[in-house]
Amino acid sequence: MTQPADPPANRHDRRRAATRSALIGAAREILAQSTGTDISIQRIAEQADVGFGTFYNHFSTKAELFEAALTDSLEEYGRTVDALTADIEDPAEVFAASVRLTVLMVESAPQLMQILRRHGLGQLNRNSGLAPRALRDLERAAASGRFELSDPQATLFAIGGALIGLVEYQFSEPPPPSAPTGESVAELLLRMLGLPAEEAREIASRPLPLPLPLPAP
Repeated sequence: MTQPADPPANRHDRRRAATRSALIGAAREILAQSTGTDISIQRIAEQADVGFGTFYNHFSTKAELFEAALTDSLEEYGRTVDALTADIEDPAEVFAASVRLTVLMVESAPQLMQILRRHGLGQLNRNSGLAPRALRDLERAAASGRFELSDPQATLFAIGGALIGLVEYQFSEPPPPSAPTGESVAELLLRMLGLPAEEAREIASRPLPLPLPLPAP
């Protein structure tokens, strides 16, 4: 699991880190609200409550900022799920719990899940954040004999699409009466990965490692 960096040691570095964090926070809010990033640097700086020129002390372009914000978001998501499932031994249960925890994070971390909803599909071929963790869990389960995995990358894209589609349902207003649940999708995916129906249903309904962390105020 990737650990957060140590805090800066002196006042100057702490101020610099705080400014960078404010810019990334503003970019994350924009990513949560829209699939596009067509917004001026001036507006970003105003939203972050920093000076226009300060932006260029940290990022060369808007694209660089939004890349950093997306990486930051997906790393936070990955660290959260890793931490919550760290004590689960069965790789199949880790997978099912990750699906179900993602649904619960729509309530506990809505900004993060909006970013996943709007930008997650485009990140499934990255080597950081969401994709490598999901691929790691799939390969661990396959190595232990729990999953049948003939094409890990294709499986990753199929599961990623299903998970992001599930998050999309959770943000519907009002939610469709037939909307799938985390448990039902986890069960379906476990069956797709080779588990018998009864076992998949049992694993998908096991108690979750809670509580989830609360969103920042």
